Amino acid sequence: MKNDCLFCKIVNKEVDAKILYEDNDVMVILDAYPDTDGHTLVIPKKHYEDIYSIDDDVLLKIIGIGKDTTKMLMTKLDKSALTFLVNYGDAQVIKHFHLHLLPNYMNKEHKYNNEEMYNILKGD
Repeated sequence: MKNDCLFCKIVNKEVDAKILYEDNDVMVILDAYPDTDGHTLVIPKKHYEDIYSIDDDVLLKIIGIGKDTTKMLMTKLDKSALTFLVNYGDAQVIKHFHLHLLPNYMNKEHKYNNEEMYNILKGD
């Protein structure tokens, strides 16, 4: 854990987040400042600054969970497209590796606030 890292604080439950999935290695949360409805982040619980520092097995797990989460997002939000995005370098605002899942990213659609989106995605 890095003391000043927002994602490390979320992993340690020091900062609230809308958690969609969690296991021993990975957490899936709604982005607090979404670019699109359903903008979701897949983050490793261990702090890795960027794509070059992350273990390959953890990266593969993140991609797999991203695939599973994509199916859920596409179904529950009735979307036709989704973008996988990893920022690096100056484009990486939070220096903790994370995968963005952006439903219908090209449309930048916002119909719901994060609480409504969380209820849609967590509901049965």
